[in-house]
Amino acid sequence: MRSIGVDVRREATVSQIVKDTSGRLRVTMSSDGGKDEERVVDTILFATGRVPQSKGLGLEECGVNLDSSGKIVVDSCDRTSVPNIYAIGDVATGGPELTPVAVKAGQLLAERLYNKGTEIMSQQFIPTTVFTPLEYSSIGMTESMATQLYKDDVEVYHGHLSPLEWSLAYLDPNTCYSKMVVRKSTDAVIGFHLLDPNAGEIAQMAAVAMNCGARKVDFDRTIGIHPTTAEGLTTLTITKSSGDSPAKKGC
Repeated sequence: MRSIGVDVRREATVSQIVKDTSGRLRVTMSSDGGKDEERVVDTILFATGRVPQSKGLGLEECGVNLDSSGKIVVDSCDRTSVPNIYAIGDVATGGPELTPVAVKAGQLLAERLYNKGTEIMSQQFIPTTVFTPLEYSSIGMTESMATQLYKDDVEVYHGHLSPLEWSLAYLDPNTCYSKMVVRKSTDAVIGFHLLDPNAGEIAQMAAVAMNCGARKVDFDRTIGIHPTTAEGLTTLTITKSSGDSPAKKGC
């Protein structure tokens, strides 16, 4: 988005938006705790987040515990502080705020309550995608999370990718990017990150492999489909520790 002129401000606090006589928007904001800044723009996309709508349900009167944000506190089985009351979805603690997560948690909860099921929702390898023009998908741990937990027992493989159709438009071949976070001692893939026009489609199937315990060698043994960007996941050889450039070379 920055490449096409969108001014992206992270960690910004907007205090005022006023439409002037020309119809443009005058926004007052501060970034990273700095001084107030005023900008005049045509359009504002304001990502504010959400808060749980748990008030007014009588939960406190029932003895159901809420955290400081208003989310309902649950255990790994979706049970609240009251044994016969359960909560799933974005209003509950412990999981990412994603619709498919809530759907799966509800299905598993129904199985446990009414069909003698025993499976508990796994939070380990949940795929998610940010649907910006260049999609960003992630599964599992980030690089920093992995190194904090496993210290030196982590290797990161990465590389740039280029969709075939981009070559016709002479677009930058090093815009798309993939990263695989691997635990050295087990060769297990514990994190996957991708920037690609179709990252969500690719990550969905990568999540299946990771939930089956895929190792880096399993990706290496897989034959890629050429020419696709997904085949780049089967040819990742450059490690961040080597210091070599991950820039794309050849087709």
